[in-house]
Amino acid sequence: MHQADEDGTLDVLGLLIAWSRDEPHRVGEVALFEMEGAALLLGRGDPPGGSTAGRAVFLQQHPGTTTRMPPLASPAVSREQLRITPRRGQLHIERLGRCPLLFQGKQVDHCVLGPGDALLLKGQLLLRCTTRPHRLPALRDFPAAAVKGFGEPDAFGLLGESPTAWWLRDALAFQAKAGAHALVLGPSGAGKELAARTLHLLSSRAEGPFVARNAATLPAGLVDAELFGNAKNYPNPGMAERPGLIGAADGGTLFLDEIGELPAALHANLLRVLDGDGEYHRLGEARARRAQMRLVAATNRTPEALKHDLLARLPLRQRIPGIDERRDDIPLLVRHLLRRALERSPELVGRFAEPTGEVRIGSDLVLHLLGRTYTTHVRELDGLLWRAMAASRGERVTLPDDMAAEEKVDERAASASSRSSAASRSSAASRASASSAEAEEQGRVDAPTDGGCLACTTKHRGDTTSPPPATPSIPPAPAAPPAQAALPAPAAPPAATAFTSDQLRAAVAAHGGNLVKAAQALGLSSRYALYRLLRKHGIDVDSLRDDD
Repeated sequence: MHQADEDGTLDVLGLLIAWSRDEPHRVGEVALFEMEGAALLLGRGDPPGGSTAGRAVFLQQHPGTTTRMPPLASPAVSREQLRITPRRGQLHIERLGRCPLLFQGKQVDHCVLGPGDALLLKGQLLLRCTTRPHRLPALRDFPAAAVKGFGEPDAFGLLGESPTAWWLRDALAFQAKAGAHALVLGPSGAGKELAARTLHLLSSRAEGPFVARNAATLPAGLVDAELFGNAKNYPNPGMAERPGLIGAADGGTLFLDEIGELPAALHANLLRVLDGDGEYHRLGEARARRAQMRLVAATNRTPEALKHDLLARLPLRQRIPGIDERRDDIPLLVRHLLRRALERSPELVGRFAEPTGEVRIGSDLVLHLLGRTYTTHVRELDGLLWRAMAASRGERVTLPDDMAAEEKVDERAASASSRSSAASRSSAASRASASSAEAEEQGRVDAPTDGGCLACTTKHRGDTTSPPPATPSIPPAPAAPPAQAALPAPAAPPAATAFTSDQLRAAVAAHGGNLVKAAQALGLSSRYALYRLLRKHGIDVDSLRDDD
């Protein structure tokens, strides 16, 4: 079904540039395709005659404006590289040009993409299928002066070009102008403090102080002293006068993070000061004080985790979506975080940098990050990039073997748990037979092309770029895998020169073509390490398999 936005435009299918070797500045651009429209050609440069009719055109979408961008310039992409036909909510892709096409780890000439899928023009271009409106609605409340260049953070540090990112900016601007106390909801690492600072800077209190404190660190016996301060010489002689968090935020904004971790019995301490006149008492003083401050509280819990009377004094609610709800922005976040790392640690990141300031990154890593399940979102993404930089030995940030194997480990753990549950309902003989057959099947896998960079798929059928509801519940963190499914840490791989071609052939043959078992017997970290050694020695993997 077509979905209409507020301006009456329809969502259509799109191909988003998630990675480009030769034109990294074009990450985030999107080519749009009518749901049941005619086939379009995608390729390098202008077609003969200069007409763009019948060709896919990449766009930069900003609220209220859409800018047509020049044709692709990568010399390895043919002038007529792909024929793209939208049909029944999917994109049917046919390779016409010389650049190999890879989809879900295999080299293909045809494939079908749905929203969330990705395809790779080998070594040149990574494209992600998505849905977008023809045009983004114009901003209502967010100031146009705060909008920077395409793909760059805005004046408040918010980054993203997806419809969800622009919806969030406008929603924050509206709530900033409303001025009432607010509750910011969202998962850990999604950017709740950045959202709170944006609320402050867009409000009439922007010239006042912004005071931030983690509510979980407030000692139960000292909450009043921390919040309201104390008079001089109280409670002990020589004690200095302190304004407390409330007094320090007078005329500005007080941000209390993780307010859901504050014991419910202490919520009552905030009630009076959150009423209209902001009245409170410092400890040791008889006279009442008043603070003209706004409280912005944040939690990764549901609103119901707060006492109802405190919740009633936080009338504005704003949910911050995690990056798994705006995956179209992940490539831009990756580019920004790498450039920030280069700026802060040039001695560590400089070897990956181009003279232009771009950081070279492999398509395999971007593909993995697009499809990964996140629990701490932008914070986790930043940590993964540092982990990849630490493991990369060349001039490009690439996907480490252990990171590539993590989702495979999760899949094996889930599979093992499922098999264990099924086995408990069957006879001992059936358990032994099923376990043996399944273990053998798991060992027979096709060798990935392009160095194994497409071993994981990026399909997320439930992903959407439409704005999330105003007050949804926060989904629980994914459960840890069962203890019995935990896998041992792999041993450190030996040097690549430690094995001869005869030894490699013998190891694979000894395990009946089971590459997983052969890699374990050789002490390698994963079957991918074995793939690389086999290719290095010019050994055809398929010739070693037992096809019985």
